[in-house]
Amino acid sequence: MILEKFKHIIKKEILIYLSTLFVLALIMHIDLISDPLSRLNAMQEKDNYFHPFLYSFIIYAIIFILRKIIDFIMGLFERKSK
Repeated sequence: MILEKFKHIIKKEILIYLSTLFVLALIMHIDLISDPLSRLNAMQEKDNYFHPFLYSFIIYAIIFILRKIIDFIMGLFERKSK
């Protein structure tokens, strides 16, 4: 039971992280839509493999902290209403 809940949470967080990575990639590099191979070749030539994951992790961490703050606040209101 606990293991299944843990697996569900991990899958959800990985989906959020990958969605963040995808959205940031499209926002920062709009040419990925029209000509993805030229963007990937440019990334390969400059050896820029790590920065998309780092930027996505920073944004993911901010989103995660905000989600936890909102969950905490909502939990306070739920306890007061009972």
